[in-house]
Amino acid sequence: MSSNNSFGALIKGDKPVLVDFFAEWCGPCKMMAPILKELKDMVGEHATIVKIDVDKNPAIAGHFQVQGVPTLMIFQKGDVKWRQSGVVPAHLLRNELQKLMIP
Repeated sequence: MSSNNSFGALIKGDKPVLVDFFAEWCGPCKMMAPILKELKDMVGEHATIVKIDVDKNPAIAGHFQVQGVPTLMIFQKGDVKWRQSGVVPAHLLRNELQKLMIP
C-alpha cells in the first residue's frame, strides 16, 4: 500500500479485506506468508488480502493502534470487523471472512 488514501479506499468496499500488519524483522510474520497464500486459494476473489509493513507505513499502523506484529484485521465498509495479533491458521481466517463474504 502506498498511501493512506488508497488504503482508505480499499477498506471501504463491500468485499472484506484482510490486512496483515507485519515487519520484515518479525519471525512470526514470516510464518504468515504461506498461511495467507493458502487462505487466498480458499477464498479466491471473494476477499482481498493485503500486507502492510508497519515500518514503512507508521501512520496507518498508528491509526489502527497496531502495537505488535503480526496483527491481522478484517475490514468491511470502512469498519474493523475482526482483529487478532499473532499467527492465525488459514481455516480460522477463512471462517471469519466467510461471515462477511457476499456469495
